[in-house]
Amino acid sequence: MERKQVVRRVGLVVLAANAALALLKAGVWLETGSLALASEAVNSGADTLYSAVVVAGLYLTTRPPDFEHPHGHERIEPFVALFVALGVFSAGIAVMWTGATSLLEGSYQAASPLAAGVLGFGAAAKFGLYRYCLSVGEEHRSPALVATAKDNRTDVLTALAALVGASGAAVGYPVLDPIAAVVVGVGVLVTGVDIVRDNVDYLVGAAPPEELRERIVRAALAQPQVKGAHDVVAHYVGPEVDVSLHIEVEGDMTVREAHEIETAVVDAIREIPEVDDVFVHVDPKELDEWKLDAEGRWRDERVEEVDRERPGS
Repeated sequence: MERKQVVRRVGLVVLAANAALALLKAGVWLETGSLALASEAVNSGADTLYSAVVVAGLYLTTRPPDFEHPHGHERIEPFVALFVALGVFSAGIAVMWTGATSLLEGSYQAASPLAAGVLGFGAAAKFGLYRYCLSVGEEHRSPALVATAKDNRTDVLTALAALVGASGAAVGYPVLDPIAAVVVGVGVLVTGVDIVRDNVDYLVGAAPPEELRERIVRAALAQPQVKGAHDVVAHYVGPEVDVSLHIEVEGDMTVREAHEIETAVVDAIREIPEVDDVFVHVDPKELDEWKLDAEGRWRDERVEEVDRERPGS
């Protein structure tokens, strides 16, 4: 199944699951009066709202390239993820306010064991959604789904905290219920910060990890007729990486021969899953435009290492 269908399906599954959990928790909260469960109902309600936005965002990001967006619409995904973070922050603040107000006013009360059961079920369901979203998000490089997975992971922890509060209230320690609600709120806010941090790099065009840059260089130098590479620039464009670099070849090549080498380098680098567009400029090696690292070893070590791996070396 192609990426478009997979990510859209995951979005719909998460939306349906969050809606069901929100209704379940709200119903049991009205029955039992558990503040921890009320905070979880608010959290699940917020999850439902942003899940609807994620579904719409995933529909937009998976549309094919068109005249106005020749590189596709994937760059929308970090904005979708940041919207998820906004919803997470809102839910966290609301939950903390509920718990803190209850503590200050001393308005907490004992809760039914039914609340604990619902919270346990919710934690199990959220763990399943976390694993599902994370697996698909990493496989298809979807920041929105990875952000959703992290939200679900925190929901597991906060649901367990709420479970502790509801269980404590059920056995005669009702003060644990609003305390757990505050813990839930803190956990939700931490997740929001995590999501923002992950997606800011996508939006500002930051460089990818050095390990990826090294793979790009090795892919270029692995071509037998490439004698060197310099001015290698890799940066995020949305969740994907664009690459530009100069390669050095024998100066007496024909244009056709140089073009064939350029095409081979582009194809090799595009085989790296994280990479989208690749732009290669061909230089005659006689110009000696090599760029060295601070120790003066970057070019020589890379070339020697790749040369040793070439057949016949």
